[in-house]
Amino acid sequence: MPALRRIGINALYLIPGRVGGTEIYLRNLLPALAEIDHRNQYFVFTNRETGSDLCPDAPNFTHVGSSVPARFRAARLLWEQTGLPAQTLRHGIDVLFSPGFSSPVFCRGSRVTVIHDLQHKRQPGNFGVIERLAWDAMVAASVRRSDILVTVSDNSRNDLIEIYGSDPAKVRVIRHGVEPEFFRLAGNPDYDAALLREAGVPACRYLLAVSTLHPHKNWSRLLETFSALVQAGRQEHLVVAGLRGKASRAVEKQIQEKHLEPWVHLVGWQPRKVLRGLFKFADALVFPSTFEGFGMPVAEAMAAGIPVACSDIAPLREIAAGAAEFFDPSSTGDMRRTLERVLDDDELRTRMAEQGREKAKRLTWPAAAEQTLAVLLEAARGSRG
Repeated sequence: MPALRRIGINALYLIPGRVGGTEIYLRNLLPALAEIDHRNQYFVFTNRETGSDLCPDAPNFTHVGSSVPARFRAARLLWEQTGLPAQTLRHGIDVLFSPGFSSPVFCRGSRVTVIHDLQHKRQPGNFGVIERLAWDAMVAASVRRSDILVTVSDNSRNDLIEIYGSDPAKVRVIRHGVEPEFFRLAGNPDYDAALLREAGVPACRYLLAVSTLHPHKNWSRLLETFSALVQAGRQEHLVVAGLRGKASRAVEKQIQEKHLEPWVHLVGWQPRKVLRGLFKFADALVFPSTFEGFGMPVAEAMAAGIPVACSDIAPLREIAAGAAEFFDPSSTGDMRRTLERVLDDDELRTRMAEQGREKAKRLTWPAAAEQTLAVLLEAARGSRG
């Protein structure tokens, strides 16, 4: 029988309701690991803001809290390089799993680090100079010191190999899963119109956009396109669900300048049940991003049978080819034509719903957990601890 391993989970990066898709990733992956692995011991290292609820209620999972405030990034990064290594020694960790881009330079055991994307390299203009340099230093150090790197798409794997010179043999692709509730939305009475009211969405037909309000999410062109649709007499509204970000003020200003206040609803970050309700009643998902590591909302819409109109970029092609309609994210004309086709072509909508569900069936959290566990045990076998 294989030796029992002691696995550390570096959750110091997580700020509840503040880190977007990487929070959804970890909150789904950990319970999935608890379901499939009752043998190995897990130690979930958290910060001041993250409660013990992140740690699965299982005998082989232990929550190890700390008082470091993750909102103060410098303090968190310092603790990650000092306090966390001490904790790995104290708990005899064989392998440390860091799912949020950064890992300690020194620690007990091997290191597996998740690098979700290299936006700071591919679109450096989205970062301030100091921020970009800090990201580069942090990611470069993690890439160099990790025994195995995990990323979420072939595109991001290629970036790691090309930009940081990573050994292809140590870069593994493990795609995100989709919560099973998305597959059951259509017939589930627990998801009713009351959820829309809770989110502040009026009774209307709507396009759904789920993303943080950052520049690379391409909000300016989406709003330009949506304004043209409104002027053409379409009745669909636009519901935007996601954290505030660097483009928030520009988005709000553009909505005001184009007099779109009655049509565009910025509902912010929503609890998961409310968000799933927004998916259920949407006419379509629009995802105009110019850069992604994976594209979780696209996978979620596919699972829910919601037609998808999204950018023609490599990561989205990987998960949605054949099940979504793609547009050039730099062209408002192409975006508009694609949205009109997705909204008006009933035969296309039916086909997209069927094909989307089929493709999404390949994206499950149990599968992601199985692959992650295999990588963690592989790294643990070579542990330096």
